[in-house]
Order: sequence, then C-alpha cells, then structure tokens
Amino acid sequence: MDGLDPDDPRPPYQQIANALRAAILTRRFAPGEKLPSGPQLAERYGVARMTVQQAIRVLRDEGLVVSRQGSGAFVRERTERPVGLRPHLERAFEEPAVSVDFAGFSGETLHGVIAEPLDKIRAGRLRPASVSVRLLVPDTTIPWTLPAKVENLQDSPAFRKRATKIMERHTLAIVDAVTELRELGLVERATAEVRVYPAVPLFKLYIINNAEVFFGYYPVQEHTVTLDGEATPIWDLMGKDAILFHHTADGDDAETMASQYVEQSRMWFDSIWNTVARELKP
Repeated sequence: MDGLDPDDPRPPYQQIANALRAAILTRRFAPGEKLPSGPQLAERYGVARMTVQQAIRVLRDEGLVVSRQGSGAFVRERTERPVGLRPHLERAFEEPAVSVDFAGFSGETLHGVIAEPLDKIRAGRLRPASVSVRLLVPDTTIPWTLPAKVENLQDSPAFRKRATKIMERHTLAIVDAVTELRELGLVERATAEVRVYPAVPLFKLYIINNAEVFFGYYPVQEHTVTLDGEATPIWDLMGKDAILFHHTADGDDAETMASQYVEQSRMWFDSIWNTVARELKP
C-alpha cells in the first residue's frame, strides 16, 4: 500500500480507504483476514487514529469489512453480497479508463449514481483518459409480456408510452452528460450509446471496468398507474429498491467463481449488444 499523496485533493481518510480497498479487491488481504490495527495504520500513514477509523467506516459501509469488538476489522468472507452501487461506481472513475455497461429497465438508478463522478470530472477532481457507457434497455415499440395489465395480463400500449418517457429521460441524460465531457475537452475519449432489444429484462446488470459485476432481480408487484386518465392496476417490475449482489473478478485466477461470473456477464451483454440490439431512435 502506498503512502499518502500530498498532491491528492482527497482527505487522508479517503486515500487510506482507497488503498485498503484496492488491497482487498486484489486479494492482498484475503477473505477473513484481519486488517492492520488502527495504531499500525495510523503510524504507517502518519495520521491520527480517528482518521483511520473514518477510513475503516467507509469500507464497512461498502460491505468490504466487518468490525469485531475488541478484535479489529476483518475482510468479509463472502465476495458475493448485497452492496450499494454508488461507492463502487465512484471509485471506478478514478481509473484511467472507465467503462460502464448497463442492462435493465430504465437506467434510473444509474442516472442517479453516475452524476457525482461526472460532476467531479467537470470540476477537475477526476481526470480519466477515457469513458465508455453502454446502456441496454427494452424496445418499447413492441408488445410486452411484462409489465402487463392485472385484469387480463395483456400488454398496455399506454404503459409502454409512459415507460418510454421515463427510459429516455434517464438514458439520454446520461448520454448527453458523457458526450459533454468530450466536447469540453475534459476527457480525451468519451462515448455513450443506448440500444434497445426485443425482450423485457427481469433483472438489472451493471458491469464496471470489465472487472466488477452488480446483479439484482426486478420483483413483480401490483402497481396502479394513471393511463389515459384512468387508474390502471399493472403487474410492474419494481427495481428501485432491488438488492444488488457484487462479484469481483480475481485478476490472478480466471477459474474462480467470481471471475467466471464476471466473464459470463460480459459475454451475455456483448451477445445481445452485437446481435439483436439496435440503436435507440428517440
């Protein structure tokens, strides 16, 4: 782990958290292994113990470590666990080359979490050399099997029209924001594209920097919406609060379950993107 960088604008606790996080994700600290103690880390980085405690709290909130009273902090045993997307996506933008692939229903969650790292690029706090975003969403011009009307499980053109507005609002906003980075000269290479495909996803998938995968199911729930002036019960796909499970490829071993999961997710995404998907025409 490197020492603190005096030229880094981030506070010391964030730099320490980043160094420990990198060591955990690259398996320099194995699952179940105890991290160096607070006094050891404080001495290593030349900071107060409270600064180290802040760094450990960041990792604990991300689900990477657990604290045991009187024993210290330990790397979590499981790499497949429910996590929050935001801190991992923000950290991904610290890399020189950033890639984000999304497959799901509307891109609403991604739109919310990607805003901060893009703002940091505009402010000059992050400087990746390239940013690539691909968004894969369902084709709203063809009938759906789900969501469907509760009364007869029939497709609702009015609901699809409503869904189109939601999907375009979020995905095209991401495209505009990424494209702006290139136009302003803030990122040397920045691309963003939306494609639609002839199926409705029952899950959401994020592939970050080709090394991390986040996966969550869309539960089907009854949801009453106003369509053509009438309250209409719909069997809807509700993904806003869906739990995401995190898988990180092991760079030293392509045969681990996590590495294979990441590789198969990339294969699935590319197979749709390069075959039946087509460019979104707003």
